[in-house]
Amino acid sequence: MNERKHTILCVDDEESILHSLKRLLRKESYRMLTASSGEEGLDLLSGNEVHLVLSDQRMPGMNGTEFLAKVKENYPDTIRIVLTGYTEVDSITGSINKGHIYKFILKPWNNQNLKLEIKQGLDQYDLVKSNKSLHKRVLQQNEELKNINNDLEKIVKERTMDLEIQNQALELSHAILEDLPIPIIGISNEMIIVLINSKVQELSVKDGHIAVGKKISECLSREVEEKIANVFKSNTSDTYKKCRLGEEVYNVDFMPLSGRFRGKGIVLALNSSKEEIPK
Repeated sequence: MNERKHTILCVDDEESILHSLKRLLRKESYRMLTASSGEEGLDLLSGNEVHLVLSDQRMPGMNGTEFLAKVKENYPDTIRIVLTGYTEVDSITGSINKGHIYKFILKPWNNQNLKLEIKQGLDQYDLVKSNKSLHKRVLQQNEELKNINNDLEKIVKERTMDLEIQNQALELSHAILEDLPIPIIGISNEMIIVLINSKVQELSVKDGHIAVGKKISECLSREVEEKIANVFKSNTSDTYKKCRLGEEVYNVDFMPLSGRFRGKGIVLALNSSKEEIPK
């Protein structure tokens, strides 16, 4: 990638000075503009991106410090250097203090020193521009981060609300399950009891009670266990009639879970049967 080409504007009412500056800088990779007055210099600045202005101090009409003050006002990033004589140093001190002038160079100048000052001035310009660009990028990234945080906060609030609704729905589901007038038992595909409602506590089984964590074989008959195994295998609902639990007889409905829980569980619903079976 080629280095950026800088533009330099030289302002002096003496053509010989402008020619000398052109000769001095002709081997440098600068784009050179020249003007013979401050007014002409301002016209050139309005139509060109100028990185450094080199102006004579003593010019008719608008002198160097007046010209550079206008440059400072309209193009604050442009580096401003004034060429002045020993007798004019006092007259430009105020402009230096106000920041209108980046640096002043005494006449007659040393060619190597002048080229060095111009290079350092342009380096300063690039540094300031780079810092401003970096600062702007940081501000943009901070704004983007702020927006991301705001969006994230909104998402968190929405998901928190969703979780609250889901928790309420889950609590309501448990309450409904508890209040169902029939015993409900949930069986995992490992044949373990994972869910019961309050009506199950009223059932009379082998060892006295049905509890979460027990194997189905510890609580219900072998026939019921085999029926459960077949329902898991076929994934089809089924019914086992006249299942006796203590003194009660039930018709047991086996309902396999569907969707993402397919094959992972079965719900048993026990409906009391009015039929009697022999003891």
